[in-house]
Amino acid sequence: MSRSRVWKVFIFNISLIVVIFLTGIFVGFVFRTNQIIRNQVTITARAHFKNIVLTRRWNAGYGGVYVEKAHGIASNPYLDNPDIAAADGRIFTMKNPALMTREISSLAEKSGDFQYHITSLRPLNPNNAPDDFERAALLSFESGAKETFDTFTRDTHATFRYMAPLYVEKSCMACHAKQGYQVGEVRGGISVMFDITAVETDMRTNTIYVFALTAAISLAMLGVIWFLVSRLARRLSRAYETIEAMSITDELTSLYNRRHFQTRLEEELGRAQRYDSPLSLMIIDIDHFKRVNDDFGHQSGDAVLREFAIRLRASVRKTDVAARWGGEEFAVILTESGVDQARLAAEKIRQTMEANQFGALAGARISVTASFGVASLDLLPEDKRSDSEMLIKLADEALYMAKQSGRNRTVVGGVKG
Repeated sequence: MSRSRVWKVFIFNISLIVVIFLTGIFVGFVFRTNQIIRNQVTITARAHFKNIVLTRRWNAGYGGVYVEKAHGIASNPYLDNPDIAAADGRIFTMKNPALMTREISSLAEKSGDFQYHITSLRPLNPNNAPDDFERAALLSFESGAKETFDTFTRDTHATFRYMAPLYVEKSCMACHAKQGYQVGEVRGGISVMFDITAVETDMRTNTIYVFALTAAISLAMLGVIWFLVSRLARRLSRAYETIEAMSITDELTSLYNRRHFQTRLEEELGRAQRYDSPLSLMIIDIDHFKRVNDDFGHQSGDAVLREFAIRLRASVRKTDVAARWGGEEFAVILTESGVDQARLAAEKIRQTMEANQFGALAGARISVTASFGVASLDLLPEDKRSDSEMLIKLADEALYMAKQSGRNRTVVGGVKG
């Protein structure tokens, strides 16, 4: 996998992790916030229920409350003898807990706040008959449930309904003993209903806001991550390229080192075999280089090697591969070159080195010559042309012959040039 693809995969993965992490946090926040709001709605409904139960208990504790029977006030038809006459001739009628609950509910509904409904599975008043929600709740109360609630849509409005059971108390027996109830039994329930459209709207708005914030923060963080990782990738890429160059480059001469040269030789041999193209190799040794070190010092010797490498690189083609073979030895792979072309190239380089002086320390100029050993695939048997060691051996033997024959000359394949 290329380095750029590795970085793209890394950035994608880290971005995905960040998005999932932030989304998880904000989804959890939205869920928890909405849960708190719904819990608060339920608490409000419980408070309404408890308030009406306390009011009913107060009423029942006095055996009902009498109010003057003024115009528009009717007697409760489900009570025996609900009216009494005062000494001054005024008529008072009883408001029992059930009737009081209905009247409070009517007032609350008119004000748009909430609505109560007292009901049971065996109502005395048909108006107290349960609807589907209440019937299901009453049945659950008989099975031990303590409360039930749900949200409904009514006339495009979100409505919250809550219901809890009413238990038979001693004060209830005056009206309900004839129905066969016993103290402590569930004799019905009160449902509370109120509009929560505004609450639902706020929760939706909150959800949209949170997800918009999540998207904005995610984009901002992804932008920062992409920026920082891109900078890191560029720096690491440059560092990698530097390290890679150092691993294949000779530190003194900036030519390829021997290990990389041999790798390239294998590659070029394979290419030559595939396309049936010529290939040659030259190995170069600077003559009497020890004298340079002895007479001018090792620093001057290093300066000569550096300048020799510069001139060698300038003398070969871009397609050729030049390297420091070791010490004062150099090597060049001559692509697309047969034995005759390689001989001419080696002679040209040799003459260039012989004709120029090399700089040393303190402004000194040094004349050096070099010996060249050349080998070519042309000189190898057909079955040995993929053997790099054989080609190197042939060039090395040619170099040895050049040095034995007096130096400063080119020898090809063991034949004096």
